[in-house]
Amino acid sequence: MREAAQQLLSKGSPLQRSSGRAAQAMRDINPPPAATTQQTPHSARGEAPNPASHPAEFAQDILERMGIRIDLQANLDRAIDLGTLRQPSPTPPLPEGAQFIRGSYSNHAGTRHYKLYVPASYHGQAMPLLVMLHGCTQNPDDFAAGTQMNQLAEEMECLVVYPEQNAQANHSKCWNWFNAIDQQRGQGEPSIIAGIAQQIIEEYPVNERQVYVAGLSAGGAMAVIVGTLYPELFAAVGVHSGLPFASAQDLPSALTAMKRGVKSAAKAGNDAQPIIVFHGDSDTTVHPVNGEQVMKQRLHHHRNLRRPRVQSGEVPNGYSYTQTTHTRPDGSPVGEHWVVHGAGHAWSGGSALGTYTDAKGPDASREMLRFFRTVS
Repeated sequence: MREAAQQLLSKGSPLQRSSGRAAQAMRDINPPPAATTQQTPHSARGEAPNPASHPAEFAQDILERMGIRIDLQANLDRAIDLGTLRQPSPTPPLPEGAQFIRGSYSNHAGTRHYKLYVPASYHGQAMPLLVMLHGCTQNPDDFAAGTQMNQLAEEMECLVVYPEQNAQANHSKCWNWFNAIDQQRGQGEPSIIAGIAQQIIEEYPVNERQVYVAGLSAGGAMAVIVGTLYPELFAAVGVHSGLPFASAQDLPSALTAMKRGVKSAAKAGNDAQPIIVFHGDSDTTVHPVNGEQVMKQRLHHHRNLRRPRVQSGEVPNGYSYTQTTHTRPDGSPVGEHWVVHGAGHAWSGGSALGTYTDAKGPDASREMLRFFRTVS
């Protein structure tokens, strides 16, 4: 909820955007009034706030018209106080022989930079490729440090590429999963992300049967979209704290989906592309019902699945969790749904070196890579 709310504040009205007026940083969205002036809120005067001069009130007004009763500014202030938007720690040193290479890809939809991790174990042999999509306010270095996916790439011998959203495309660096154009094959950000994967495949001897996409929050929602639109490219999808395919068409519907899920998830995906989903059941940013709906959306193709296997566990000195596994009659995996009890909006089992992580949960990075291996 916080991520999409920030989007409302940063984007402003269409008129404001077209005028070229720069969006203010989050800490400046509601500056205090001058000491000599007593302002009366627009809502108290029965007026709609001006989105250009009062972005915070404008966003609050939209939320209230949607029936969402939250104190937006208090929630944003609390997020800052909790440090969830802290700056990431410095990038840890690379193992000898490893590379973390910066590159870029361009097509008709635009240009995005990325960072590619090449493990020290790479000596020209074919390797799997994992595409990792960061969440809002993050970047490749932050996401790599928090998920520790580069360390696992050394252990499991795979390439990892981190596409980077830029502030020009989205002020908070969120992937634009809620835009209609970014839910279409050959269009928008999905075409760029798929293009980055294809570029890596052309430059390195990637095992093309072992190309995967995963992401967190807005990145998780975009991973669902990219996997759905390009099933011939991605063999499986990993989603952490994300949303179903086409769960929103604009910012108001995005806020609703994040808070309540969607009434009826679009039928999407195919029966050949397995999926693994992680979600904390105390997530107040993206409601955990979204994790259930991602699984339901993917499973609708299957009519003869085995009875789901449900297992419970607990991380030592950490959270308990429930893992539900769906398989075909022959035992091959279709999907896994991990509900982490007590966890919020953070990468489960992640490192404090990155933002939006919680080390008390099961290791989502390791479990995703293990799952991807089982479906190849």
